[in-house]
Amino acid sequence: MQNVTLVGIDLGKHAFHLHGQDKAGTAVFRRKVSRKQLIEFFATFHPCTVVMEACAGAHCMARKLAELGHEVKLISPQFVRPFVKSNKNDFVDAEAICEAASRPSMRFVTPKTVSQQTLSALHRVRDSLVRDKVRTTNQMHGFLLEFGVTLPVGNAVVRRLPTLLAEHSLPPRLVAILERLHAHFKYLSEQIGEIEKELGRQLADDTIAQRRLSIPGVGAITASLLTSELGDGKLYRCGRDFAAAVGLVPRQYSTGGRSNLLGISKRGDKNIRRLLVQCARAFMLHLNKHSGKMADWVRSMLARRHSNVVACALANKFARIAWAIASRDTVFDACMRSAAR
Repeated sequence: MQNVTLVGIDLGKHAFHLHGQDKAGTAVFRRKVSRKQLIEFFATFHPCTVVMEACAGAHCMARKLAELGHEVKLISPQFVRPFVKSNKNDFVDAEAICEAASRPSMRFVTPKTVSQQTLSALHRVRDSLVRDKVRTTNQMHGFLLEFGVTLPVGNAVVRRLPTLLAEHSLPPRLVAILERLHAHFKYLSEQIGEIEKELGRQLADDTIAQRRLSIPGVGAITASLLTSELGDGKLYRCGRDFAAAVGLVPRQYSTGGRSNLLGISKRGDKNIRRLLVQCARAFMLHLNKHSGKMADWVRSMLARRHSNVVACALANKFARIAWAIASRDTVFDACMRSAAR
């Protein structure tokens, strides 16, 4: 098997399916191994190119195989799917991964570092807690509304719920349910606060994230998430590529020489896209406090386009600026419309 130059791995939880081929694309071997056998196999195998789909466990496995001297490449699963032939099984998937990796125009995913993966997990836990907190708040509002008690919008009223319950004559069992929900609400709030403190501590140790805070409207949560997903920006050729990767460019459906541009594509990480749009809305909300070419551009856009369109366009600019700050070692300059040295 010394002529094997490319190995495709179909990842699994316990079983892994390998497809090895030579430089001409001819299949040399197929093998099913366990996780332990996989590491042992590549520890004694000659250095080659190993390709996997960028899915659960792929980044960790990429780091392990890279330490063994192999060149590891990750491919987005959506680019592998067209190469699956007829009936689908794990060996066919591994072969399709090799076929996709052989294309000269294929785009690959850079494996994440341990710190990036840890930071990404922290953000996902925070998002889950925030959703639970909103769900708990809505339940309390809904239960009280069924008994004729309406509360104003906001967390401040929910925090002093026990005082409000004493002012109304409600069934004791309902009060017990609401007190249990209120205790859960307080627990979720404390956990979210602890995670945000941890994010702040990690942000203080990251120079690139600190420079991203110079972008107007960008706060600690957005800067931290950009660090976990964008990193140093070397994954993307230019800022527009990053903006396209998070779905902030128009979706195109052109044919017959006629260009047809639709709304934003909404591809990629929806959390980054959502936060960048929120940063843009925060900038637009306090537009009278900002000056410079970017603020003037936003004012001119608002004069002729809907605010939602302007928010997406401004989020696109923020994505490009975030890439430029990381890849060019720059900071944001409001007078230059983009990042400057």
